[in-house]
Amino acid sequence: MIARRKQRVLRRKPRPPARVAPADPSAANPLWSDQRAFIAWTAAVGLSAHTVRLRESAVGAFIRWADERSLTDPTQLSRAVLEGYQRHLHHYRKANGEPLSFATQATRLNPLRAFFKWMARERRILYNPATELVLPKPPRQLPKALLSVVQVEAVIHAPDVSTPMGLRNRAILETLYSTAIRRSELTALKLYEVDLDRGTLMVRLGKGRRDRLIPIGERACAWIRRYLEEVRPLLAIAEDATLFLTDYGEPFERHRLSDMVAKYMRHAGLTHGSCHALRHACATHMLENGADIRFIQVLLGHSELSTTQIYTQVAIGKLKAIHAATHPARLQRGEDSADKAS
Repeated sequence: MIARRKQRVLRRKPRPPARVAPADPSAANPLWSDQRAFIAWTAAVGLSAHTVRLRESAVGAFIRWADERSLTDPTQLSRAVLEGYQRHLHHYRKANGEPLSFATQATRLNPLRAFFKWMARERRILYNPATELVLPKPPRQLPKALLSVVQVEAVIHAPDVSTPMGLRNRAILETLYSTAIRRSELTALKLYEVDLDRGTLMVRLGKGRRDRLIPIGERACAWIRRYLEEVRPLLAIAEDATLFLTDYGEPFERHRLSDMVAKYMRHAGLTHGSCHALRHACATHMLENGADIRFIQVLLGHSELSTTQIYTQVAIGKLKAIHAATHPARLQRGEDSADKAS
């Protein structure tokens, strides 16, 4: 039985050939050498791989924009040029016609501030033109996907656990909801970082390059144990200590994990939401059940309590109870409705 199942799992479709990217018309721009040196320095000082990728992409996009305007020398990059690029981002429209959000604009401009600060320190430019650049301030928005306990349970029960991939996906969903770890933290999770007997999970070098030891619930542990016993041996084709493996026996890429979770969200009738929605749900539900906000801060790995306090605005359960108990415009027991009274 196990041998037949392993044959079915390993009978995977071949991967499509990688697409060859077209030649970059700005490849001859001398600014690329500055970008490469900056990225190498970013990695050398110990910043995360995510920060390295983000800076590489953001600075590269700026260089392409500058090349279209024949800007090839660092001395040409004045504050006026940077403000022109900022206006370009503000007026830019995506394929669906929507503008870039203020958060996205800030994400693309912040790496430029770091880039020009480094350029000035390295004496590649005489002064830093980005010092007085005013970045757009993203609004403090509530999470878009505010899932109830019933909705979360519908998502978690969506995978078909009679199949190896469904059982693995159920274990992933249980882990996300139980621990509130980030998508990137789950994809990097190793076998030895989950202690099923103690019910703990170690996040290594999470956001801000900080480690944290957090609890994981019994139900999630039970599903991970089933996955380790029944599915992972069928997927592991190399000596890789990563906990959750794809159909190809490799660690999940972040976007592939998001697509998988989003699929189960749609299956449960939700129009939007993915990995982060389960993180929000975990924090909100624990707050509504009486957890102290400082414990939620530790669980989520926030360095500032103010970041965690956003969840106090979406934990609506207690507010509803207080509203019902104290607001004067409420129906009293034994009192007829307003329609009958009229």
